[in-house]
Amino acid sequence: MGKLGKDLIRQECPHLKSGLKIGVLMGGWSKEREISLITGRAIIEALTAKGWQVTGIDVDRNICNRIREEKINAAFLALHGRYGEDGSIQGMLEIMGIPYTGSGVLASSLAIDKAAAKRFFQIFEIPTPCFETLEKGDTLEESPFGYPLVVKPCSQGSTIGTHIVKDQSDLAQAVSDAFMYDERILIEEFIPGRELTVGILDSDALPVVEIIPRSGFYDFHSKYTHGETQYECPANIGSELTGRVQELGIGAHLALGCRDFSRVDFRLRTDGALFCLEVNTIPGMTKTSLLPKAAMSAGIPFPDLTEKVLMMALDRKVKDFDCAGI
Repeated sequence: MGKLGKDLIRQECPHLKSGLKIGVLMGGWSKEREISLITGRAIIEALTAKGWQVTGIDVDRNICNRIREEKINAAFLALHGRYGEDGSIQGMLEIMGIPYTGSGVLASSLAIDKAAAKRFFQIFEIPTPCFETLEKGDTLEESPFGYPLVVKPCSQGSTIGTHIVKDQSDLAQAVSDAFMYDERILIEEFIPGRELTVGILDSDALPVVEIIPRSGFYDFHSKYTHGETQYECPANIGSELTGRVQELGIGAHLALGCRDFSRVDFRLRTDGALFCLEVNTIPGMTKTSLLPKAAMSAGIPFPDLTEKVLMMALDRKVKDFDCAGI
């Protein structure tokens, strides 16, 4: 966060909080709607506790009119998946002149497209599993990378439509299922080993989290069912490897042009090699979500984390505010 943002709140404009209305945009109509609503409610509670005037807005196709009616001064994006995490809502807010949290239009659209993101990882020499893409109508009779193999939609989150294919007999069904969620799908080399993730906050890396699902596969059920996954934060991987994950996490975040915050997912192969899977530009933001877990481990409580993210958005537009008129 820039110095201007905090000083503006605490010194130059002490009444700014009461003079601004923050809209938490949540819900929407993607496959991750229910998760988005949980994230949004947690953010509303946290910002309200910090003294902000906050309203929740359940996003639908009338969102432009809703924003005008609510007369919000800034948007905290709690949307997951298409139309919320892909640059769509970001572009609309840019046109409306409303500051918003998180990455901009281009970075959002790149990050949600797993194939496009991986091409950028390759350009910036960030290791990522080998992959191919299929367009709807294409067929795949045999794995290009052997088995197990990962099949996933290019532009979905929360592992929706994702399969770990163990042999050829399951390949056609996995491809068919992935195409139910996207026009393009990713065929990816499976990396045996451990699941790691690192949160990025204002271009700094938070402590690394290890994800240990009981089922062995961190799917939608494992992510959102209490007790199905164990989390180790900080991850017990040693200081050298921790530093490497953090370095690559920042590199992936910057390679896509992300800003404010993100969460970068990795696989740690059994021989110690790291592979970047994807960057989440609007990660889950509840008290028990992975990025807030890492922030708490770094000494940043959840309400402070949400305010810090909001302040980075306000920093970008602070010159537009007339403090004397608030």
